[in-house]
Amino acid sequence: MMLRNTLRQAGGVLFAWRSYTFLLLLPLFALEVRHLARPWGSHRADEAWEIGCLVVALAGQAIRAMTIAYVPKGTSGRNTTAQKASLLNCTGLYSIVRNPLYIGNYLVLTGITLLWQSWELVVINTLLFAAVYLPIILVEEAFLLREFGREYRDYAARVPCVLPSPRLWVPPDRRGDWRMVLRREHDSVMSIVVSFTVLTHIRDYIILRQLHPPRQFHFDKEWLIACAAVTAAWLVIKILKKTTRLLSNHVANGNPALDDKPTQA
Repeated sequence: MMLRNTLRQAGGVLFAWRSYTFLLLLPLFALEVRHLARPWGSHRADEAWEIGCLVVALAGQAIRAMTIAYVPKGTSGRNTTAQKASLLNCTGLYSIVRNPLYIGNYLVLTGITLLWQSWELVVINTLLFAAVYLPIILVEEAFLLREFGREYRDYAARVPCVLPSPRLWVPPDRRGDWRMVLRREHDSVMSIVVSFTVLTHIRDYIILRQLHPPRQFHFDKEWLIACAAVTAAWLVIKILKKTTRLLSNHVANGNPALDDKPTQA
């Protein structure tokens, strides 16, 4: 079998499991604890490092939110079984890069791995991300080429795959739908905050144990408050999504439209 066909076949499998890429890194976190230390031996620098890592992760989430807010019906969804697309999205972030959602995912994972102060872990995350997502992109591009032919070929020739080109920016041709962002991205935000809350507590315990052994477990009030607030907001959104139509798109007959199942990432 040709390598390209092998990669596409692997991409079809990975497509269904792409949301669980981070789980493959968890064993490495346990192996890389030797890198944990306060930057420059300073508590303030340590707090700044944690905030900086969170900013990187939230930047990735912001890219996802900005992408999803302006996508038309039929693109950029969370389907896991097959590629679907009703039209080709070429405006907004899709006008400067073909896979903005995957770039957002990468930044989220990078922010989390940077928290562990291990450049080896960041490199492994990058390589793992490439190994998982490049076959997926091949599968998606083959599908889009079949669906849109010359239109997609021209688009791909003009817009880079993963390195954004801001000079190509074309404003979105529709209003932002932030209800859809809340409906589709609340789980992602929750995952980021919970991950940071858990990992920062583990990180602080290991560092403080090295400085003042033995050391009792210390709860970080700021992280716990942030996690509680996001959890409360997450529960509210879940309830609204299940019991009301406040976060739903409405079609002409008054029925809420289902989340679309797209291919463009």
